[in-house]
Amino acid sequence: MHECERLKSIMKLIEKACNRVGRDPEEVTLLGASKTVPPERIRAFYGCGLRTFGENRVQEFLKKYEALAGLTIDWHFIGRLQTNKVKHLVGKVSLIHSLDRVSLAEEIQKRAQKADLVQRVLIEVNMGGEETKGGVSPKEVFGLFTHIQNLPNLKVEGLMTIPPYRENQEEVRPFFRGLRELKEELEHRFGVRLKHLSMGMSHDFEVAIEEGATIVRIGTMLFGERN
Repeated sequence: MHECERLKSIMKLIEKACNRVGRDPEEVTLLGASKTVPPERIRAFYGCGLRTFGENRVQEFLKKYEALAGLTIDWHFIGRLQTNKVKHLVGKVSLIHSLDRVSLAEEIQKRAQKADLVQRVLIEVNMGGEETKGGVSPKEVFGLFTHIQNLPNLKVEGLMTIPPYRENQEEVRPFFRGLRELKEELEHRFGVRLKHLSMGMSHDFEVAIEEGATIVRIGTMLFGERN
């Protein structure tokens, strides 16, 4: 299937999921999760109208950032982030999805302050309590959020999760719902508005949208199977 056809079919599914729960499809950003995808394919999807792409590895991202410098791509970082790699991202990515510890927040603060900008971030929450995944536990979110309130060059815009994989989308729904409720609790407790819930991937994004996702991270369905 041609790139533009693939993109269109996913946009239709996003629209249908929104319609089922009375949401405006404009509220949902389709992020192309472009790990291992070569720059020319990203360029092709850009030509079809996709503007937001997310990378998982800093070195790979930097190569693509250079190769596609002429395009106005909205780059996000969606992978686990080592503290020593933060300096390569600040000023290049608009949103970091994977903030999950105080030391990382402190480093982003330091680098963003140096670059004289405010770095937008999402707190990653490990809703399934899986040891193999990054993210703070739901209980720890409040402490991390409190700490970030004292970091002027960080702006928390919401939460992100990668729930446990389930064949049946419905079995993942409680994790997405839990993340939304956590966001609402944060808003209530801190008197803030958090606009983003980054949740849902190729196999479960429709349920994620029904539960309030504002960013869905689509890789396989958009780019095909990858190694």
